Amino acid sequence: MSHPHPELGAPPELPTGGLRVIPLGGLGEVGRNMTVFEYDGRLLIVDCGVLFPDEHQPGVDLILPDFAPIRGRLDAIEALVLTHGHEDHIGATPYLLRERGDIPLVGSELTLALLNGKLREHRLKQPVSHTVKEGDRISFGPFDLEFIAVNHSIPDALAVAIRTGAGLVLHTGDFKMDQLPLDGRITDLRAFARLGEEGVDLFLTDSTNAEVPGFTTAERKITPVLDQVFREADQRIIVACFASHVHRVQQILDTAVAHDRRVAFVGRSMVRNMGVARDLGYLTIPSGVMVEAKELADLPVDRQVLISTGSQGEPMSALARIANRSHHFVNLEAGDTVVLASSLIPGNENAVYRVINGLSRWGARVVHKGNALVHVSGHASAGELLYCYNIVRPRNVLPVHGEVRHMLANGALAKQTGVENVVYAEDGVVVDLVDGVASVTGKVPVGYVFVDGPSIGDVTESELKDRRILGEEGFISVIVVVDSVAGKVSAGPEIHARGHAWDDTMFEAIKQPIVDAVNGLLSEGVDDTYQLQQSVRRTIGRWVSSTHKRRPMIIPVVVEA
Repeated sequence: MSHPHPELGAPPELPTGGLRVIPLGGLGEVGRNMTVFEYDGRLLIVDCGVLFPDEHQPGVDLILPDFAPIRGRLDAIEALVLTHGHEDHIGATPYLLRERGDIPLVGSELTLALLNGKLREHRLKQPVSHTVKEGDRISFGPFDLEFIAVNHSIPDALAVAIRTGAGLVLHTGDFKMDQLPLDGRITDLRAFARLGEEGVDLFLTDSTNAEVPGFTTAERKITPVLDQVFREADQRIIVACFASHVHRVQQILDTAVAHDRRVAFVGRSMVRNMGVARDLGYLTIPSGVMVEAKELADLPVDRQVLISTGSQGEPMSALARIANRSHHFVNLEAGDTVVLASSLIPGNENAVYRVINGLSRWGARVVHKGNALVHVSGHASAGELLYCYNIVRPRNVLPVHGEVRHMLANGALAKQTGVENVVYAEDGVVVDLVDGVASVTGKVPVGYVFVDGPSIGDVTESELKDRRILGEEGFISVIVVVDSVAGKVSAGPEIHARGHAWDDTMFEAIKQPIVDAVNGLLSEGVDDTYQLQQSVRRTIGRWVSSTHKRRPMIIPVVVEA
């Protein structure tokens, strides 16, 4: 669905020397990050991620950015820059490459390696890619790019400075300012300051934690908590975290070694991503600590550690199947300890609590962010954002990556530091940087693109509404046979219901009103099947609503004898 901006029309032609920013995802939501920059008729894309569905989108696997605004200009794309390897920043890339397979990819070593695994799964040929690191500078068409190290909850994250004739843009990507990171790689504030001295014309900043005061807790604070959990556990330990959280997995491995436990990975994405991280040197696996998952069961329970996917309650994930006791080789026992070492992505709360309840029902001790410091955010809190604004001193600010409340809070912080021009936008809202001033100039139509199995973009909001009705209210089918010659109902109505505690005999009271309604139309000379079906729908719909306080899906069928 498009974000409503009825006051905005299509943007005018971009003035010569101006830079256009078109967010196709990530503004007004946490996920689906994708921003298009246009200068001199050429395009640069930063990130191309997915959004994961919530319980109001039944049957949907993934939600993609809407490529429609650029579909007719794919040949104008100079490159796709990926700031880091999280799914909400790289997950939609295979779908974009289906539209144009030779778009050059730009990213850090780990980011591109994680993406390559996804491309192989989609059976796509890897296009030309450019591996960059902090300090590198590379040009694509009119876009001169410089990359800056930033600290995040995945190694090798990068901010990108984009220079064009319209000015200097700094896009932070996702970042925080952990001063004692586990890998020693801090956010390069010296580079931010240097760019500030040069003059940042437009600053795009991560808004996710803008409402959180102070500074984000350091990753190192988790280590003693994990050590205590391991020390107190006398049976198996299962730790669920994001399949890309290399730092967290490293902490678990090191803690397992300290407590003489062996570790196995469970979940396809966890096995794949940690294999990539190990091969590239981002994950150090101590000798003798790893075993195959099926072999772990041969060890005493007080020496077993499983690192699993499913921290967001995904129904088919390893942890959800363990909670349901449907996993093919992991059998949860009373006294086991389960650690959910991740944050709650908005919209996933019910699914996560459902898994926690399932685990607790079998007697497991569940440790999560609500009762222990087993996860810290990967995003800058308000204090860090203020710090950045004071260092960079941008002329214009465009808050990105967050829900509306996050972006508004981020913009308020920018204004507190003296930034005079803060521009707020949502997906599809066009922002132009002309003569050093950023402003909203229009909008392009964008919506959610749903992936449902092999179907991409075929599922509509209307169909999702039908699915919700079916799931919540059930459905009723009504079959009526009419004799068009005699002009009356000759058989039926036959009524069947599913999805509620309805007995078909409950509908006896409405059968005659349906017959009367159809006969009435037939007597007036109305013999159009569609109109007769609509009359059946209205008649039984009003009755069900008033009698049973339900609004089920109604499927009327009128057959001519």
